[in-house]
Amino acid sequence: MEGTKIPYKMLSDDAYSQWLGIEILECELGRCKVAMTVRKEMLNSMKKAHGGITFSLADTAFGFAANTHGKFAVSIETSINHIEAVNEGDYLTAESVIEKVNNKLGFNIIEVKRGDELVALFKGVVYRTQKDWED
Repeated sequence: MEGTKIPYKMLSDDAYSQWLGIEILECELGRCKVAMTVRKEMLNSMKKAHGGITFSLADTAFGFAANTHGKFAVSIETSINHIEAVNEGDYLTAESVIEKVNNKLGFNIIEVKRGDELVALFKGVVYRTQKDWED
């Protein structure tokens, strides 16, 4: 399967990302940009977006970008820094760029933004399997 088509297939089979309302904005080899709007049911007791929401958006961008190389790639380590609080109605984007890739591992940095403001920084490592994506 062509690498840039893989994230669309992944999204079509991902009920959680669909529930979040994630949409793919841009996709190319080793890079993917996704977006979503924070809804009321995504807020915590302090009326701010639960940290898992920005994590999930970043993780989705991460997974999509990592799989554009045509092989199944699975997360083996992730971390996130929450920099700014996120509110109901905020439109967030997450862009994942592969910083380094070799035969087995890929290292990604994902910026989560509200407009031009960085609200979270996610780092991830994937293991690249030998299994090809198929149509």
